[in-house]
Amino acid sequence: MWSEARHQRIQLMLQRYERVSTTQVMTALGVSRETVRRDFLELEAMGVLKRVHGGAVHIGDEPPIDKRSTLRVSAKQAIAKAAAQRIDCPLTLFMDAGSTTTLLARELSLLSELTIITNSLDAAQSFRQQAATQSNQIIILGGELSNHLAATTGSSTITQIQRFHADIALLSPVGIDARYGASSFHHDEATIARAMSERAHQTWILADHSKIGTRSRETYCPVQEISLLISNTSANQREGFKELADCIDEIVLV
Repeated sequence: MWSEARHQRIQLMLQRYERVSTTQVMTALGVSRETVRRDFLELEAMGVLKRVHGGAVHIGDEPPIDKRSTLRVSAKQAIAKAAAQRIDCPLTLFMDAGSTTTLLARELSLLSELTIITNSLDAAQSFRQQAATQSNQIIILGGELSNHLAATTGSSTITQIQRFHADIALLSPVGIDARYGASSFHHDEATIARAMSERAHQTWILADHSKIGTRSRETYCPVQEISLLISNTSANQREGFKELADCIDEIVLV
């Protein structure tokens, strides 16, 4: 079993049981104690779990944004480029906040005649750096400053989203699977993404392979409402990918 598949199985076990023992994982995955120890170390470095005596416990949150921005960067860059290449200007776009959508903003900033509506301060900064050469309109949604990423949030942000209609909502979830759809851990992030999806003609999900077949705490977009999923090629090796492919109209792997 490849390490990515093992990591996914361990994450699913932690979501179900909150705490797993080394022996429990060895039995479930049919691997050695040393392999489990190595997987625990790698997942702890990603911020997924915390090692304890005899096993590991679920941290219960996604890694902080500064940690996420250093994980699977090449995959996220490829996803961002693929999404930008499919944008047919002029369009009005919603973008939520996250490490993948920040990379997407850098790609979109090279295009022209876009209206971008976002709560992400990092994304807005990427567009600002190209403002002198590109004819894009950037609308930053107001609200309260999030305490876990550089973004606005809260009821006033939702109210502003509801004033707009967009062609596409470009969203990056914590997890996506066929049963629960796209989901996030933080309620405020899920609420923002849900509002954007509801006010857009199409919803595009940008998710690297680690998010395929996993779910987080709060669903914001059922799979039947997703027009396009863009991921990297390792996604088709993940448990749950086939079920997603049966539910979503179009999936692009890069």
